[in-house]
Amino acid sequence: MRWIVRALLAVSVIALVAACVARGDPSQPIPVATVPAKHTATRLVVVLPGRADDLAALRSSGIADAIQSVWPDADVVLAEVTVDYYQQGDASQRLHDEVIEPARARGYREIWLAGASMGGMGTLLYDAQYPGQLDGMVLLAPYLGEFDLLAEIDHAGGIAHWNGGPSQGFTRESWQRDLWRYIQGLSKDPARSERIWLAYGDQDRLRKAMPLFVPALHPEHVFVRQGGHTWTVWTPAARAMLQAIDARETRGTH
Repeated sequence: MRWIVRALLAVSVIALVAACVARGDPSQPIPVATVPAKHTATRLVVVLPGRADDLAALRSSGIADAIQSVWPDADVVLAEVTVDYYQQGDASQRLHDEVIEPARARGYREIWLAGASMGGMGTLLYDAQYPGQLDGMVLLAPYLGEFDLLAEIDHAGGIAHWNGGPSQGFTRESWQRDLWRYIQGLSKDPARSERIWLAYGDQDRLRKAMPLFVPALHPEHVFVRQGGHTWTVWTPAARAMLQAIDARETRGTH
């Protein structure tokens, strides 16, 4: 059956590459749009786009309203980190220097990063390269790399048994393997993975990669919803995850 999983993973990656792409100008600062908190702001959620999303698409997704319906004390920053920033090889550094670090200086008690598809990938890459900077992450069907690497991990018997070799420093050539080395580290550090929440649709074109990722997470942090690779799945799922986060905090579970 494993060859079927590999074939479906290949289809997933091809579909992602073929999707529409929002372009940006990495010679300029990352474009952002801030949606102010409905109450006095005490925390910040930064949202990273999918491959086809610009700021207008992020606004129309309803993700800011979904976040603030549960966390009315959250400022929401929509950050247009398009594929061009990733191709430059310094997207995480740019996000840190231009968005996260200035926000930290403003005194928020919590900073969360949320990302859909490519943005979910970017969220993981940021935490891998800047550990300890985030209070939590919301991942919406993250893109997790190309077929050959996913098949290699699957063939090894999963992330627990995969030998990825030493880190190469998140270069343009190594970032996918480095990302999975980071995920492997999460699987061995439940306290660190406690901050990560994942949602995806049961018909999502990237869903076949998720069984390789889910073992690194807490099972109750994984939300599977009906639907595909779209904000109509992700936006309500994000709301449900934030509600679950609040419920855990109310019970005193951290």
